[in-house]
Amino acid sequence: MNYSKKGIKERQKSLHASSHKWSKKLLLAVMNLMVLGILAIGVIGASAGIGVFKGIIDTAPSIENIDVTPTGFSTFVYDLEGNQIGKLIAQDSNRIPVAKDMIPENLAHAFVAIEDERFYEHNGIDIKGIIRAAYVGISNGFHFTEGASTITQQLLKNNVFTNWTKEDGFMDKIKRKIQEQYLAIELTKTMSKDDVLVNYMNTINLGQNTLGVQAASLRYFNKSVNTLTLSECAVIAGITQNPSKFNPISHPDNNAQRREKVLNNMLEQGYITQTEYDEAMADDVYSRIQIVNAEVEEDSVNTYFVDALTDDITEDLMATGNYTETQAYTLLYSGGLKIYATQDPHVQEICDEAFSNEENYPEGTRWQLSYELTTQDSNGNFKNYSTEMYRQYFKEMDSSFNLLYSSQEAAYDAIEQYKAAVMEPGEEVYGENITLTPQPQVSIVIEDQSTGYVVAMVGGRGQKEASRTLNRATDSKRQPGSTFKIVAVYAPALDSAGLTLATVMNDAPFNYANGRPVNNWWGSEYRGLNSLRTAIAQSMNIIAVKTLTQITPQLGFDYLKNFGFTTLVEREEITVGGKTQVFSDIQQSLALGGITKGVTNEELTAAYASIANGGTYIKPKLYTKVLDHDGNVILDNTAPQSRQVIKETTAWLLTDAMVDVVTSGTGASVNFGNMAIAGKTGTTSDYNDVWFSGYTPYYTASVWTGYDNNAKLQKGNGERNLAKKLWRAVMSKVHEDLPSQSFQVPSGIVTATVCSQSGKLPIPGLCDGTLKTEYFAEGTVPTESCDVHYQGMVCPYSNLPACDTCPFKVEGVLTMTPVEDPSLQQGSGTEAPAMATQEVTNEDGTVSTITVPQAAQKTCIHTAEYMAQPGIETIIEQQRGEMAAASAAAQAAAAPLPTTEGEAPAAE
Repeated sequence: MNYSKKGIKERQKSLHASSHKWSKKLLLAVMNLMVLGILAIGVIGASAGIGVFKGIIDTAPSIENIDVTPTGFSTFVYDLEGNQIGKLIAQDSNRIPVAKDMIPENLAHAFVAIEDERFYEHNGIDIKGIIRAAYVGISNGFHFTEGASTITQQLLKNNVFTNWTKEDGFMDKIKRKIQEQYLAIELTKTMSKDDVLVNYMNTINLGQNTLGVQAASLRYFNKSVNTLTLSECAVIAGITQNPSKFNPISHPDNNAQRREKVLNNMLEQGYITQTEYDEAMADDVYSRIQIVNAEVEEDSVNTYFVDALTDDITEDLMATGNYTETQAYTLLYSGGLKIYATQDPHVQEICDEAFSNEENYPEGTRWQLSYELTTQDSNGNFKNYSTEMYRQYFKEMDSSFNLLYSSQEAAYDAIEQYKAAVMEPGEEVYGENITLTPQPQVSIVIEDQSTGYVVAMVGGRGQKEASRTLNRATDSKRQPGSTFKIVAVYAPALDSAGLTLATVMNDAPFNYANGRPVNNWWGSEYRGLNSLRTAIAQSMNIIAVKTLTQITPQLGFDYLKNFGFTTLVEREEITVGGKTQVFSDIQQSLALGGITKGVTNEELTAAYASIANGGTYIKPKLYTKVLDHDGNVILDNTAPQSRQVIKETTAWLLTDAMVDVVTSGTGASVNFGNMAIAGKTGTTSDYNDVWFSGYTPYYTASVWTGYDNNAKLQKGNGERNLAKKLWRAVMSKVHEDLPSQSFQVPSGIVTATVCSQSGKLPIPGLCDGTLKTEYFAEGTVPTESCDVHYQGMVCPYSNLPACDTCPFKVEGVLTMTPVEDPSLQQGSGTEAPAMATQEVTNEDGTVSTITVPQAAQKTCIHTAEYMAQPGIETIIEQQRGEMAAASAAAQAAAAPLPTTEGEAPAAE
């Protein structure tokens, strides 16, 4: 720089030069513009940011409209005594809300200490926490691992911003965070810290499908949250950050580390003392958790009763018209309902013990296999093998193969044989599903007939592996066998068809309308004239079918519908293999329980309960009422849905006849004494299903036994008597402490003496040896005289009353088979009359059995027309010789028996 006088002048000249001035002005202008631009951009950016922020805030839910109360709660089922017997849980609904006074102070402090230490100080957002999280994140290379959400924010995230797990990107997350923080501040203005904390603790996910501290306390410690120790509080609080990683059952070591941090924080923040800390750390809490876990897992499967209950409630919710099936299911499993069931815990316990006791079952339990196999070859391709493919493989070697094995070991051996046969080289087992079910299977339903309450139910034998599995008490439709004789035949016959218990029918050869013979269960013998009472006690098939034929199958079908059976088929077209067939249960086989689809145990029990209840049907109920989460009744099932099915007198007459079943008939083995019992056995023709349905003055019960695959129950090992054995085992125990009672006779029942051979009024001197006192409903006592016993001129050739022109007529007494209803005379479906056996009393007092047409005349064959035929003298002489031969044979048969010891025939 030149600082001489000349230099200074030149410098001054240069500075005052016009060109230099303009350049400076231009530079200054540019600089000013840049500053203004920067300021403008800043202002615009700030305005835009404020606008965006305001827009985010404006689109946030209104604080007046948000509800931070958690939704989705467990539903509980209670028995008649108020005991919890079931818990219904949907995904994300295992929550049991508790009030503030139920939460221990240590638990509240534990959550605050580990999740939000300044919870009681901040206004909903924790500025210090945000700064700390940001600093740690920046220090870690912008890897943000620490959260800064407060308990209030977490509450909002879980109950308001429920879609946060589906956020598409960073901007969605920023938007939600801003709204979350804004609402946290607003919520703190309207809700106390304690209420925020309670709602938070009722909301959070705590692993094992538990939501909220009460559900978690029950799941991990099997006790209510208000009884938790400090150590247990720390365990639960430690789960929150990562319910999977810190699960105290599956990852106890991880939870233990987290629990230690919770306790350290509580100690540092002054919530607990050093002594309390030391005691909690010394607690062997995880051993207790594992013990409880085993117990809870065993009880987590709902019973058959609760399974059936859920089906009924779902249907009833839909029936109100307020719920679709999906809505009803959602409400049932996540609505926090309280369901009051009809189950009697004492009766149910007796059923459970009897049906789970293997000593009550015959030896030689068989196992039915269900098997599914998935394999993978070396190229990664999968093959699937079903149970049907497995069955078909073995059926090719043994046509009688039916998936039943004598032992579980035998089943596993067969599985290995199958895999070796079907798997190719390079194939490996990818997965297997093996289920072995003990057989025969069983079910029982017990109902209080006076209320319609189903008090106990068992739907199967063996370990129940899951909820909502096959319930054989309500889901399986099985053939009812002879139990249907009562409800399909004798109830309508006595109630409205003019028949009585004294009505006599002839047990003799009889065919269905299609020509197929009706067979009795005991074999090919026939027992002749028997009353309906005897037919009930001895379960006589032919008389049951004859009776239904007389009263018409349509009448029997109508009564069954009124008895509550919903599985009957009036007319249904079914196409099999391209051929369409019409099925209907309105036919003669209805008498023996031969129906298209079968019946459920529950409906059969309800039908018999109707008889026990004086003829009044009450729709069986498994619950009385259902309350919603707020305690409002949404289903009221207390009023009985009832109707009169048969007269009270009819019900008592059927009951009295069924008392004979268990005192001297086919069900005698169920009789346990000291209590009136009525009931009926039921066996299908091939022994696929065996039942016993019966009742006392207190309860009605039906037991079913059979194979799931319809295999025949085995003979000689007790399987065919299992239903009666289990019925007696249960009902004798149920009635142990109940006062002995008899069935009360209603008004309208009278007695009368009848001839047991005809069911009609006796003829003095003729029916003296066959007199019987029978019960009748008023107005049904017979008015006709006996038509079985006859005294007068008889024809010893035909053993019928003699015609005036009979050449053999003598004075005598006969026992004849009366002519039956015309509808029963053509049982074969052909023009030829059906034949029947007939006992007759001969003149010398001996009894002969002859075979005659069912439509036989009331007099002998020797009519005037018969005697007028050519060559009658020769015919009469031939008949005289036949009578002489028959008489000689009778005398030989009546010869004295040997009396020397050892020579007499053995007694049966």
